[in-house]
Amino acid sequence: MPILQSGEKDIAALESLLNSAYRGEASKNGWTTEANLLKGELRTDAATLRGLIQTPGAIFLKYVNAQNEIGGCVFLHQKENRLYLGMLSVSPWIQAKGIGKQLMNAAENYAREKNCSSVFMKVISVRYELVAWYERQGYRRTGETEPFPEDTRFGIPLQPLEFIILEKNLV
Repeated sequence: MPILQSGEKDIAALESLLNSAYRGEASKNGWTTEANLLKGELRTDAATLRGLIQTPGAIFLKYVNAQNEIGGCVFLHQKENRLYLGMLSVSPWIQAKGIGKQLMNAAENYAREKNCSSVFMKVISVRYELVAWYERQGYRRTGETEPFPEDTRFGIPLQPLEFIILEKNLV
């Protein structure tokens, strides 16, 4: 199925996908849930997504099925000669079918088109299975960490959390 650039017309579908993939009961149908780490149903909202889509140098890519429904997405933001990758999500009901890998490949191809030397991301450090999955895709820990946001609109941590930075060199 195709991976296409997403736009403002997709905000409602992206919001639903992202929230179902990361938070709440629905997310527990997949292996990428954060429901055991954060209390709450929201990972993002329409206003945040609109702001990200309108950010210069940023895009969302979407995976669509034969019915043109969004089943996966990834946020990309070029920062000088590097590409930030975030919100890689696949619907919990269709995970483990290679869609995440397709989105990763599309993101890396986009980075190459933009002459980026690497792709980097932030991952919650205690998401061991997810970190291992990214490492199998060629991403490496940089040794950098960032504090988890104190803003609780998108979840209340159930334990102390921090981000680790992973990066894949493309050159």
